[in-house]
Amino acid sequence: MWHRRYLKGENRQVVKVKDRLIVALDVDELDAAERLMDRMQGLVSQYKLGTQLLTAAGPEAVQRVRRRGFGVFYDAKFHDIPRTVGTAVAAACRLGATIVNVHASGGKDMMQAAGRAADEVAKKLKQPKALVLAVTVLTSLNQKMVEEEIGLKRDLKNQVVHLAQLAQESGLDGVVASPHEIKAIREACGPTFIILTPGIRPTGSELGDQKRTLTPGEAMAAGANYIVVGRPVYEAKDPAAMVRQIHREMEDALK
Repeated sequence: MWHRRYLKGENRQVVKVKDRLIVALDVDELDAAERLMDRMQGLVSQYKLGTQLLTAAGPEAVQRVRRRGFGVFYDAKFHDIPRTVGTAVAAACRLGATIVNVHASGGKDMMQAAGRAADEVAKKLKQPKALVLAVTVLTSLNQKMVEEEIGLKRDLKNQVVHLAQLAQESGLDGVVASPHEIKAIREACGPTFIILTPGIRPTGSELGDQKRTLTPGEAMAAGANYIVVGRPVYEAKDPAAMVRQIHREMEDALK
């Protein structure tokens, strides 16, 4: 997979932008997901399956995407006691997930259990290990919400970096974080640490419920490994045209 090449320090432009874009299949039905994938044939190599489709369709959602030869970002954001998270990550990996995430706020023991589970499944099934990423602070939150609603007194950016460093110490491959924190994470965790940025909004798109977001080009320029785009693609009249626009923005930033 391309991230292995990236981890060896090769030029970012070596990897096709379609391999760094993950499109979210945030729909209720498998038929709707199939139609979306049909419309983006040849333009996307990985899809995000979140709690919406995973709850509605279960393992079949993963199998449908994998049968087409695409990678699956299993976006369940596991957050529970270590043993429960470990068994859940193992189950996701056995289904064929290529990226799995857990909440960093679950603590080091929980994250280590997740990492071990992914390693064990990969060895047992003799398949590539899924990336295990830690969710830092949701992109729908801002500083005021973090302080007044959640009760965290640490500066939001410092909190994200703190959780990223905890994830790295726990042996995870990287984090899920807003593009606003990419540079700070990169400085704290180094060039090989994977940073996946969700909630990206192409130029001209509405922000929706996202509070900390950037355009695809801005996220690439800041140093993101992967970006996730959902609503602007699946709500577009022409999803393929929107994906092509995102590709152009990404490519321009990497020139």
